Amino acid sequence: MLHIKSFTFNPFQENTYVLYDEKGDAVLIDPGCFDLAERKELLDFVSDKKIRVTQLLNTHCHIDHVLGNAWAKKTFGVPLLIHREEEAVLKAVEAYAPNYGFVGYETSEADGFLSEGEEINVGSEVLQILFVPGHAPGHVVFYHKESQQCIAGDTLFRGSIGRTDLPGGNHNLLLSKIKSVLFTLPEETVLYPGHGPETTISFEKLHNPFVGKNARR
Repeated sequence: MLHIKSFTFNPFQENTYVLYDEKGDAVLIDPGCFDLAERKELLDFVSDKKIRVTQLLNTHCHIDHVLGNAWAKKTFGVPLLIHREEEAVLKAVEAYAPNYGFVGYETSEADGFLSEGEEINVGSEVLQILFVPGHAPGHVVFYHKESQQCIAGDTLFRGSIGRTDLPGGNHNLLLSKIKSVLFTLPEETVLYPGHGPETTISFEKLHNPFVGKNARR
């Protein structure tokens, strides 16, 4: 069984996720923790549950999703994996982080790359890597087929979609990928987004104003 624990961190109210199996093997996705209190909250959970973080994953590399990358790599002694198209996005954070008040941001580098169609092991559980660019050029999501759960990053939110006005964004591409990739998942699939509450594929197909049944064409 795959367990999912979410945290909401930093002024952007970003969702960080810890995924772990029955034996306590875990991956950390999009660590947005920046201050000491946020990092302690995450560490306390890992300690209390006696889980072992084995990998660090980014759905994409905008600032709010990578603030804790360097800290997590050091703390857990794990590699960072991103999509190759996100390398430049990650590198750019160091230049603009002070403009958002994140003085002391520590940059991180990828140790490996995620590719569409590959899989990530969370102990005995398997995550499929799906490629959903548009919000960011190398945005990936992680789908657990057995439980029909998906870590969606900033692709599809409850009643909304990821913004596409940042460098590397492409509005039409994001709409297309949501429909051709995410909307082909089972209707019951639960989406865990990068911001806000979870949702389902069936709900977004019916109600999402950008890609749902009654969206403007």
